[in-house]
Amino acid sequence: MCGIVGILGKEPVSGQLLEALKRLEYRGYDSAGVATVENGELGRRRAEGKLHNLEARLSDDPLMGRLGIGHTRWATHGAPTEANAHPHMTTRVSVVHNGIIENFKQLRSELESAGVEFSTDTDTEVIAHLVSREMDAGHDPAVAVQHALGQLEGAFALAFIFKDHDNLMIAARQGSPLAVGYGDGEMYLGSDAIALAPFTDTISYLEDGDWVVMTREGLAIRDRQGAAVERPLQKSVASALMVDKGNHRHFMAKEIHEQPEMVGHTLANFIDFANSRVQLPDMPFEFSSLDRISISACGTAYFAGLVAKYWFEKLARLPVEIDVASEFRYRDVPMEAGGLSLFISQSGETADTLAALRYCREQGQTIVSIVNVRESSIERDSDAVLPTLAGPEIGVASTKAFTCQLSVLACLAIAAGRARGTLSEETEIELVDALSEVPRHMSAILRDGRTYDALAHSLAKASDVLYLGRGVNYPIALEGALKLKEISYIHAEGYAAGELKHGPIALIDETMPVVVVAPRDAMFEKTLSNVQEAAARGGRIVFLSDAEEKAAGCDLMAAIKLPAVHSFTTPLIYALPMQLIAYHTAVFLGTDVDQPRNLAKSVTVE
Repeated sequence: MCGIVGILGKEPVSGQLLEALKRLEYRGYDSAGVATVENGELGRRRAEGKLHNLEARLSDDPLMGRLGIGHTRWATHGAPTEANAHPHMTTRVSVVHNGIIENFKQLRSELESAGVEFSTDTDTEVIAHLVSREMDAGHDPAVAVQHALGQLEGAFALAFIFKDHDNLMIAARQGSPLAVGYGDGEMYLGSDAIALAPFTDTISYLEDGDWVVMTREGLAIRDRQGAAVERPLQKSVASALMVDKGNHRHFMAKEIHEQPEMVGHTLANFIDFANSRVQLPDMPFEFSSLDRISISACGTAYFAGLVAKYWFEKLARLPVEIDVASEFRYRDVPMEAGGLSLFISQSGETADTLAALRYCREQGQTIVSIVNVRESSIERDSDAVLPTLAGPEIGVASTKAFTCQLSVLACLAIAAGRARGTLSEETEIELVDALSEVPRHMSAILRDGRTYDALAHSLAKASDVLYLGRGVNYPIALEGALKLKEISYIHAEGYAAGELKHGPIALIDETMPVVVVAPRDAMFEKTLSNVQEAAARGGRIVFLSDAEEKAAGCDLMAAIKLPAVHSFTTPLIYALPMQLIAYHTAVFLGTDVDQPRNLAKSVTVE
């Protein structure tokens, strides 16, 4: 999870930039750098590894500029080398970037055709050259950045400084967070309020699509259409030891809105975006030698495993057995030595999952874990770890950890298919490209809050809610029902839509909301038929789909239009409206969203 900081100060800022970057270390990184403007000239220092390497570089070769940007990088495009570290520069501009530019290959090709020479493997360098080209055409920095932003596709946060401009910084947000801080004749920029805590407690949070022109005297914010906008000032209580809610009412809301960024970073850890290939670390097994995979997890992590079952079996033709971890070891499962057992846990301390892991260890299984908390018990007891890079998740109901788990599992399933010869190179590229678009689609979904507010007012009156899905989206229906139960305390159940007529349809009457996950995929027509069955019994349909047609003739409580995406990535996309429905309903009901009754973030007892 890359970190961005920027300071327009009265004194040399490199030391302050370094201090701010240290406060962002919790986000994870593999290289770091700073750039400043001094007497109109751009200067830069970068280093691989931890911040003490950058600190030593600055000690040996100081930067004295009073305006600067800093960055901690988690490698996405290109290896974690000093050459690929941020900031990236041309003779005119220096830029730091958090996120993924989806169309960077196309942009790079166009720039190279025009004679531009590239010195890194990153997508970020494209941005620097785009802005430089616009400035070479005679545009001032603000217009140059605006024109460049219009050419970028993806989810990103950016900060720019410019040669010959000692009192100018420009930043932009599309999916990844940015906060602006106000001082006395100074201005600040950071990925979150924690980075800015030593300098100011007065913060404005940029909204999705905003870009801002900053000087020491103040700032001007514009939205994606170029219209001038204002963002409210807030008093931040962030400290070095606390994760801040930002401009959100609850941690859960903040974590829902962090998903474009966190999913992007998690994908980048397992994907070579430059070549559209999955790249796993060395693993202690060969997919080609496996007869099956055993997956164990609890709660939301279990539903991530259920999605993975569909992916592994379709893409890799590899059978998957999946169990709720709390039941697994009591089945006395016969396991063939040398098999692969996969465990999924946000905390890495879930007692039931840990017990299942130890049972599999005794049975001679190779243990691979997907965890969000490094150095946890499950990680330490594993032969290999595939980390989710979701960052701290404070809300008890899992949101960003779930979609990051799905991101890791999607990459793992693609890798399995390639290793087993069941997935072509062309299909791998197609699926990886579809995954690269997920953060952008997530950002688009998160811009639509009013739809969920209105729906919450109706759902809050229900005592029971059904969730339906088919195929790979059946587990998303299960997850949606769990989320509503967890935080709103409304009884909800998820079903495979085809099972409706085998019992649950008896529950449906005119008081029953039915939430339907219905992407236009191979199962769409069958799902639509199941919706008609529910509607004929008086069910009030909440229809989530990318299809233009609605469930004709149904009593629609709501129709939520979602982006048209590859069927492979629908679980990642449709997870967000499940979370938003639950969140807005719980807020309307006034429940404790972040700490719902009777629940704990990490279940460390059986």
